[in-house]
Amino acid sequence: MITLPIHNSSEVYTVQPTKIICLGLNYRDHIGESISVKIAGADTSDPPEPVLFPKTPNVLVGPGETIVLPAIADGYAFEEPRTDYEAELAVIIGRDCKNVAEADAMGVVFGFTCMNDVSQRNIQNGDRAGWFRGKSFDTFGPIGPVVVRTADIGDAQNLSIRCRLNGKVVQDSNTRNMIFSVNQMVSFISANFTLRAGDIIMTGTPSGVGPIKDGDTVEVEIEKIGVLTNPVRTER
Repeated sequence: MITLPIHNSSEVYTVQPTKIICLGLNYRDHIGESISVKIAGADTSDPPEPVLFPKTPNVLVGPGETIVLPAIADGYAFEEPRTDYEAELAVIIGRDCKNVAEADAMGVVFGFTCMNDVSQRNIQNGDRAGWFRGKSFDTFGPIGPVVVRTADIGDAQNLSIRCRLNGKVVQDSNTRNMIFSVNQMVSFISANFTLRAGDIIMTGTPSGVGPIKDGDTVEVEIEKIGVLTNPVRTER
């Protein structure tokens, strides 16, 4: 069980989603690099509606916990094996809801935190069933370091977002560069699925994604939230 401090509170938040729904291709600059790394389903156009895929709750690990590169990937002997970091703003739903209007979306959001959408690219792009398996290996969803309530986040569409790999900045953007805003994605997702209290929406990643390897350290930093740090090791 993962518990995270709630910003400006003595309380803690227990992370227990029934589902984790993710947006792919939600930053224009990432769409271009998605084509270059041959991510299935990417082209040069803006998606006409949010591109959704799941991560399963087994991906969740807290601050300081280890991202484990799965041994099964080594068994395929990929010519260029690649597992990537992806810095993302995460939205935590505060109450059960369905068919939420865009104007009312923030009213169903409990708060925000950092996440890392770790992705095994070879399997993500090779599976005929789509992105599911390559996104949902154990430990592929680090979360934290705190939860910031909606009332304290300010403008969720104007937060700097960065990723550092071994201390070097590799992603540097702002949530204003999202194609679909938090309000739009909450409304769209809730029109498709009932959202339950505790469910997580991952809002997409900007450009600069890249591979991680055994011994690396990844930091995801989002303005007003803080820094999520996780080491990387290969499963043995």
